[in-house]
Amino acid sequence: MRFTPEELEAARDRLVPDVAASGLRVLFCGINPGLMTAATGHHFARPGNRFWPALYAAGFTPRLLRPAEQEELLAHGLGITNVVARATARADELTAQEYREGGRLLAEKVARLRPRWLAVAGVTAYRVAFDDKRAAIGPQERTLGGTRIWALPNPSGLNAHWTPTTLAQEYGRLRAAAFAEDDGA
Repeated sequence: MRFTPEELEAARDRLVPDVAASGLRVLFCGINPGLMTAATGHHFARPGNRFWPALYAAGFTPRLLRPAEQEELLAHGLGITNVVARATARADELTAQEYREGGRLLAEKVARLRPRWLAVAGVTAYRVAFDDKRAAIGPQERTLGGTRIWALPNPSGLNAHWTPTTLAQEYGRLRAAAFAEDDGA
């Protein structure tokens, strides 16, 4: 589906519902919805965003899902939310205050839904939202109750120093950790 610039701009500040349920294996968390996501109502909807290919390449899904198929994630114990709910054209339109408030609301959501892992797709967003300036890609020491946290690279095509291969490898590290828990249980 193609949108005019005017249609995309009209999606600014829209909210996009989470794809979430209690007890997920991994709750993926984007920075905030882009205008294409807000216009379609589907997370990571911009062509060129590498979230869906990374999920598939890492083995989270049995096939490459399209953004319009996002609800299928629930059957795999996966979900999607965002640090900041409002849609913008670029993440740099968000304020530090919005990130911090988003982190507070996200902590409440995690306490309610209790996923095993919260995977924040954007280490810089994670750093600001949770006031952790030294956070790096990978598992974090901080937990939210019993939920472990993993900072992932942002899958945006603008994050070019992470290639599709290296993105898939990092998402694969998370998948291995999330599924290893079942081996010992």
